[in-house]
Parts: sequence; structure tokens; C-alpha cells
Amino acid sequence: MNADTGEGHGLAAGYLDELRVSRRLSANTILAYRRDLDHLLAFAADEERAVETLDRPDLEAFVRRLMSSGLSPRSVARVVACVRGFYRFLVLDGHLVGSPADDVRAPRGWPSLPKFLSVDEVDRLLEAPDVDTAAGLRDRALLELLYATGMRVTELVTLRISDVNLDAGFLMCVGKGAKERIVPIGRVAVDWVGRYLASGRPALLKNRESVQLFVNARGGASLSRIGFWKVIKKYGRQAGLALDLSPHVLRHSFATHLLDRGADLRVIQTLLGHADLSTTQIYTHILETRLKAVYDEFHPRS
Repeated sequence: MNADTGEGHGLAAGYLDELRVSRRLSANTILAYRRDLDHLLAFAADEERAVETLDRPDLEAFVRRLMSSGLSPRSVARVVACVRGFYRFLVLDGHLVGSPADDVRAPRGWPSLPKFLSVDEVDRLLEAPDVDTAAGLRDRALLELLYATGMRVTELVTLRISDVNLDAGFLMCVGKGAKERIVPIGRVAVDWVGRYLASGRPALLKNRESVQLFVNARGGASLSRIGFWKVIKKYGRQAGLALDLSPHVLRHSFATHLLDRGADLRVIQTLLGHADLSTTQIYTHILETRLKAVYDEFHPRS
């Protein structure tokens, strides 16, 4: 018998009794809580662990399993809220010193999985600008840097020259909540940004001064968010991509391709500037969905 089978169900029953008595929840609500706890108990049983011994990484794996099981984001959020309440109960009832679930969050409710490009599609997009022109060289550097770093569009277009260290291969950007983070830049992006700085940017500025890394086609201060949206859509059409492109599609492609090649989810979280790991976990869902599709297509007994 799995370690969780007896004691775990007893702890869950105690929590449900507490909800019934203290919060006077309806029978239907208690039934919903019971179903949510059944997900957790099944996970603990599969792991051959007592439910009270699960730690933060275990619960993050549990959330990923919920996401890949076909539950809607709203349903996953409800289960996670129930699990947080359950572990708080275990602390208050003296079964645990601290709750491993306090910082566990459900994924945001995406209307659908984030759209991303294949590696081949990214290559076609990056090669679309005419780099024999100053504006085309700027656009190639923009696209290469966005795919190399996964930055948000606002972070990208507000970069200053002083924020970028091409010799060391990193940049400093300011994300949501005015939080600064250091992001590495790949060799190819370093090369294209260097070429833009050497010839494309001076040609656009025409002896004018600007602290901004990327200037607009008229040599003005910085390229606007709307300006870059137009840039990426134009090159998406030129590259023959069916997907309606936005800067966020390249950000999603950056994260998905890293995860696909074995990058740690917490590293991707840091690179993207996500405050909560649950936001980053959506990319695990993408990968698991894709793996399932490949399995169904190619396995002889699928």
C-alpha cells in the first residue's frame, strides 16, 4: 500500500471537516474540495510519498501534471488554491512546521497556449531584413536581440547604449515593477548588434545624438513599441509565415526552444523576468502537448 493511502485521506477528511464546520461551506462546495484533494492524493500515491512530506518542487511538479492533464487554467487555479489551504490547515493542526505550498501559484489563465515559431521559421524571420540598408541592419539587430534574450518589447525598445556590454556578452534591462535583471546575449546577436552600432545606427542618426540603442528610421530618439510591432509584422509577411506575428511570439519562441533543449525552468524564469514560476510553467505545457502529439503520430501502438 502506498504511504499516502491511509494517513493522507485522514488528513484530507480533517481539512474537509474543518471547512464544513468553521466556514459552513455547502455540500457541493465540499464535494468540489474533495475532488481537488483527490488530485493531490493521487499524485502523492504515484510518487509513493506521504502527502505531508511533499515539498515545494514536488508541488510544482504536481501543478505541471495538472496543466498537462487537460484541465482548464481556471480548474488548475482552483486545485492549487485548495492545496494551499490544505497545507495551511496541516500547519495550524500541528502536522507540519511550515507549509510547502505558500508560494505555489497556478498558471495564469491563457485563452490558449502561447503561439511560437519553429526554429526554421525563426531563421526565415531573422533573415528577412535587407541588411544592406541602415534600417534593415537595425531591424536585423532588433530581431536577433529579441530572440537571443526573450525580452519584452518595452524592455527592448527602451534599451540605452550604456545598458549593453557586447564584449562581456550581456545587457541590463528594466522589467515590470522597475526590476533590473542581467540577461546574456548570444554570439550571433552580439555580432549583429555590433554591426548595427558600427554602421546602421550612425547612418540613421546623421550626426544627431541619442542615448537610446535603437533609433527610429528618421533618426529620432527611440523606436516606439508600435513601430516595432509594425517591423515584426512586415518581416513575418516577407518570410511567408502564416502566424500573425507579435513581439511576444518571439519571446514565447525563445522560452520554448530553451526548454525544448533541456534548460531548467527556473533559469528560463530568471531570463524572462517572471516574478512567479507558475507564469513560466505554461511553457512546460507547450512542450508536453507537443511531445504527446509526436508520440501519437509516430508510436506504432498509440
